[in-house]
Amino acid sequence: MIVTVTANPSLDRLVVLGGPLRRGAVHRAAAAAADPGGKGVNVARVVHAAGEGTVAVLPADQGDPLLVGLSRRGVPAIPVPVGHEVRSNITVTEPDGTTTKLNAPGAPLAPETVRALEDAVVSAADGAAWVALCGSLPPGLPDDWYAGLVARLGAGPGGPRIAVDTSGAALAASAVRGVGLLKPNAEELAELVGLGSPAGTELENRAAEGDFGPVAAAAQELHRATGGAVLATLGAAGALLVTGEGAWSATPPPIAVRSTVGAGDSSLAGYLIAHARGATPPQRLSLAVAYGAAAAALPGTQAPRPEELAVADVRVLAL
Repeated sequence: MIVTVTANPSLDRLVVLGGPLRRGAVHRAAAAAADPGGKGVNVARVVHAAGEGTVAVLPADQGDPLLVGLSRRGVPAIPVPVGHEVRSNITVTEPDGTTTKLNAPGAPLAPETVRALEDAVVSAADGAAWVALCGSLPPGLPDDWYAGLVARLGAGPGGPRIAVDTSGAALAASAVRGVGLLKPNAEELAELVGLGSPAGTELENRAAEGDFGPVAAAAQELHRATGGAVLATLGAAGALLVTGEGAWSATPPPIAVRSTVGAGDSSLAGYLIAHARGATPPQRLSLAVAYGAAAAALPGTQAPRPEELAVADVRVLAL
């Protein structure tokens, strides 16, 4: 069982344009859709589509459009009542794959809701293989909220492995012992090891040229600090994995990018699926990159299905 936690879920509204986005102009959408979203929700959707056991823990009221969407897709969820609808995020995609996102901040959670959410996570984690703590935190939650869950979930023997995929101060606070996997992108990785976010672009550009050395050095530094695996996603350049067993890079299959929204979430899901199936680290990385590429080739935040993967076209190299 793979449990996902989404503290700040969203209803992701997609607008597909037939031409380039022009600021200040009136556009007629070529298509539109609404999907249940938030990083953990996206991970759960991918895991469910792969036929693996999963449940999404999140704050939302019964009847919320997000929960209705999950129910229609057959994705199990444990909602914690909040008394309001979840936020809506808007994604605008252009024909060349350029993606513009407008993310709402979300509403604060009442103290009793936070406690109920934490208890729901601990209960769902009992017997789980992984618990994935994903996405931004709603206003009012402290930056170390995920770190507190890491400590609580890892307090007993035989507890689940914990993955963290967030950003900013919440990610920095979560880079602690007890985390089984951190999934930063290049910018987040650079910030975590003290290089500063602008250095992330250089890391990604070097990887795109085939030089994964700088990314590997940064990921290895993070691995030494936390003891957990590091899965660094690098956009079109692929991804890099560092574990206690070694380091590997992977380049994705060629695709026509339609939307990059949710690609990193799909990569995380691919890694967790592979790990749950007993795959080796290179195999986990390969499936992660295959899932990320498949997601980028789909519009909006659709969950890629196993038949849409091109695992054989992912190139993995030991570093």
